[in-house]
Amino acid sequence: MSGFDVIVVGAGNAALCAALSASENGAKVLVLERAPEDERGGNSYFTAGGFRFAHEGLEDVSQDILTDLSNAEREMIVLPTHSREFFMDQMREVTRYQCDEELANLLVDNSRATMAWLRSHSIRFVPMFGRQSFLVDGKHHFYGGVNIEAVGGGAGLVEAEIMRAEKMGVEIRYGTAAIGLIQSSDRVVTGVKTRTKEGYGEITAKSVILACGGFESNPEMRARYLGPGWDLCRVRGTRHNMGEGINMALDIGAKPFGNWSSCHACEWDISAPPYGDRWVLDNFQKHSYPLGIMVNINCERFVDEGADYRNLTYAKYGREIMDQPNRTAIQIFDQQTIHRLREEYRIREVTKAVSDTIEGLAEQLEIDPQKLVETIDAYNAACQDGSDYNPAILDKVGTDGIEPPKSNWALPINQPPYEAYVCTTGITFTFGGLQINTDGEVQDMTDQSIPGLYAAGELVGGLFYENYPGGTGLMSGSVFGKLAGESAAKYCGVAA
Repeated sequence: MSGFDVIVVGAGNAALCAALSASENGAKVLVLERAPEDERGGNSYFTAGGFRFAHEGLEDVSQDILTDLSNAEREMIVLPTHSREFFMDQMREVTRYQCDEELANLLVDNSRATMAWLRSHSIRFVPMFGRQSFLVDGKHHFYGGVNIEAVGGGAGLVEAEIMRAEKMGVEIRYGTAAIGLIQSSDRVVTGVKTRTKEGYGEITAKSVILACGGFESNPEMRARYLGPGWDLCRVRGTRHNMGEGINMALDIGAKPFGNWSSCHACEWDISAPPYGDRWVLDNFQKHSYPLGIMVNINCERFVDEGADYRNLTYAKYGREIMDQPNRTAIQIFDQQTIHRLREEYRIREVTKAVSDTIEGLAEQLEIDPQKLVETIDAYNAACQDGSDYNPAILDKVGTDGIEPPKSNWALPINQPPYEAYVCTTGITFTFGGLQINTDGEVQDMTDQSIPGLYAAGELVGGLFYENYPGGTGLMSGSVFGKLAGESAAKYCGVAA
């Protein structure tokens, strides 16, 4: 044996939480990262670093999560409670009651404690003032349930976790891909097969935790499971999540689980590169569509932009864009709401048009001016009284007599200059993966645990179906990473 108790495959948030958890429970831990060191962090690096978790409001989270808030900051914050029941209801509703109840309950019930656990490991958090609140009557009113982020966003999160893991004695090997699992004759997983630039090898251990992402970076697997055209979409994050962790588990009889034909995909700037940019990070996203309208290149609206809070629609509307001509959508705003657009609309790399007329906007976008005027005129005529407009709540300021409707935040587009932003689809992560039990153990085709094998993060199936509540990905990775680390250490006989 190599002397390692636990091998963790991957180096994103879920993997690092697993490594921290296993290490603090007495295990000697090795982390294997397929990417070179300068591309470390997995998909987590490219996120905004936001977490959705159950809590009872500002006083609750100030105790052991938002520990750095000043009194002046507290006075400016209106933070609604996000109860355990509400969180679970949202999991059910956005997945159309398809989420695995046992796993979802485990996620929700452990979410707050896991946030406090992360803080105890020197991960710092701040309110998401810029992206998840609107200034109303001099106070920041938070909305949508994802109100707290790691300092430095996703990049800051994983860098802090790596620093903490190294301080605890966790070894991390970069440029080392795990490509297969080693099993003894009694089915016990005893290590991994590896590939480096020097060649192939094997590393043994008492247990293995797979936390190396889904198959969103793999165009062949995207086309196979998500459907025609998905090989052409942009990838929001790392280029290294090729589905190898899932495949190596399936190769030894693990059970596929969850929604393999669906994924988290969002509105992504048309000029974004094929994979994530480590400088721009998640700022290619364009998530202020509830404040305006969204049309395809035929000048047709195709979604209810105000159906719900952005956090509950953005992960499925990206898939709607994939169904549009040229996989393209155009977001249009006027001066009533432009000042409320998220910071991502102000980056240098944005694909943008500005004009004092709708016709001029269409000409710049190279779409039919008359058709765009007709679409906006029809939308404007369907808008009702906007005196109760409030972007911080579901204000019911909607349209009447138009399809698709706009259920909330429907203001006419009539105050120039107008601005348009051109988007396509950016895939974040895939929903299909492996089945685990409530100890984080990977299950086989007969619903038995594969001894010594655990999983966490994106490659766990069963939590998300067709849609996703924003901020649940990092939370899930943390909860199930911590669980897998604890269980693996216990399995190895080292946990106290």
